[in-house]
Amino acid sequence: MEWLLIIAGIVLAVIGIAGSILPLIPGPPIAYAGLLLQQLRNDAPFGTGFLIFWAAIVVVSLVLDYFIPIWGTKKFGGTKYGVWGCTLGFIAAFWLGPWGVILGPFAGAFIGEMIAQQNSNIALKAALGSFVGFLAGSFLKLIICFFMLYYIVTAI
Repeated sequence: MEWLLIIAGIVLAVIGIAGSILPLIPGPPIAYAGLLLQQLRNDAPFGTGFLIFWAAIVVVSLVLDYFIPIWGTKKFGGTKYGVWGCTLGFIAAFWLGPWGVILGPFAGAFIGEMIAQQNSNIALKAALGSFVGFLAGSFLKLIICFFMLYYIVTAI
């Protein structure tokens, strides 16, 4: 039974790593489930404080995953129109699968900036900021999931 829990935890952490790159799979929560599975072993390897700490990190990463593309749009010179476009583009394209989640905020920020300024260079720069924000969020989730995989493996 121990090995089944260990293998399941590692598999969940690997799925979490894949989910950090694939937009519709919630990577950190799945990897966290792998940590929680380890607690069912005969000798629970993690303390309550450790699990609460990682639960908080997972929640923060989920919240940041929605706000980092918006921040990227602002950082690259986007206006309120670009930020709103990025947000609405994410919501509208979320249902279109992985490409929608990647391209929706980009297209929304671009359209919002075009409405606001009618300057395609500035609009493209703001849209690029939303894409950079998406990449930054994915990288953050990737790091979190790799750490959880590390803790699962070292707990063996």
